[in-house]
Amino acid sequence: MNRQAPTLEDVAREAGVSRATVSRVVNGVRNVDPAIQDLVRVAIERTGYAPNRAARSLVTRRTGTVALVVSGAGDTSEEEQNAFAARVFSDPFFGRVVGGVVGFLRPRSTHPVLMFAESPEARQEVVRYLRQGNADGALVVSTHPDDPLPALLADAGLPAVLFARPVRPVALSHVDLAHWDGGRIAAERLLARGCRKVATVSGPWAVAASQERLAGFRDTMARGGHPYVPVAEGGFTLDSGVVAMTALLAEHPDVEGVFAANDLMAQGVCQVLRERGRRVPDDVAVVGFDDSSVAATCRPPLTSVRQPVEDMAAAMARLLDEHVRGLRTDPVAVLFEPELVVRESA
Repeated sequence: MNRQAPTLEDVAREAGVSRATVSRVVNGVRNVDPAIQDLVRVAIERTGYAPNRAARSLVTRRTGTVALVVSGAGDTSEEEQNAFAARVFSDPFFGRVVGGVVGFLRPRSTHPVLMFAESPEARQEVVRYLRQGNADGALVVSTHPDDPLPALLADAGLPAVLFARPVRPVALSHVDLAHWDGGRIAAERLLARGCRKVATVSGPWAVAASQERLAGFRDTMARGGHPYVPVAEGGFTLDSGVVAMTALLAEHPDVEGVFAANDLMAQGVCQVLRERGRRVPDDVAVVGFDDSSVAATCRPPLTSVRQPVEDMAAAMARLLDEHVRGLRTDPVAVLFEPELVVRESA
């Protein structure tokens, strides 16, 4: 004989409270005494009660899922989209975003659904998915400044929060870092070490964060008496850091300090310097950006400007939760401050 699944009534009897009280706890209603909430949670564990998600969604109007969307502006082939997805999964930055999002959602019994939006069709699929009520809202990580998805979501009136300030104004909340200050911090570190002949490997020039990091670095170097800083553009990948540093060394072999706009490129910088017989940091000091897992495993370990990605991603998920529950109606921005993490490279 199959044992009948535990019900709300079973939990109520176990906890010694009413069925209505159990329902309020299960559905996340806040006006329940914490001590009673604890009693109900213990009773749920003892009885093995599992809420019916479909029934619960009718009460709460929540699906228990959010779309975590990695989006761009490309109109690419299926092969290129697959390659894009592979790059995302190999990038430590995205892993940190997922960690922060899941860390916020899991205690709330909410789960992310990963979606890629690298073509017009894929972007429309995201909009349809949300309009059909398959997820409560979207957390959007854009990889291109011309990404049209944020505007599509805003125009459709769908709840969404962006990681990073959009280039074009759009009525959606976002979280971001004070990137200019991050560039300033990197410059101050190299100046404090006595570096005078300094170069930088920037991120893609079309990306706002890259421009701000570069501006903060160059402005601070200029204030320190060094108005000219050679720049090579990178693509936030290890290989692009190798190419950029190779070009910089060819034109500026006497460089004493390098700022790379993310840790993967800084790792490429260190690799080139090592191959050319330049010691880090004795001959050339190197500062990265992000303070990702790469910073700790690089040879030597990287001094890096920390971007608190996990905290930023959790804040993004919290903002979406507040919008979905009607606690916020107007777009807001949450700005995080960078800080220097000193290791062996500078």
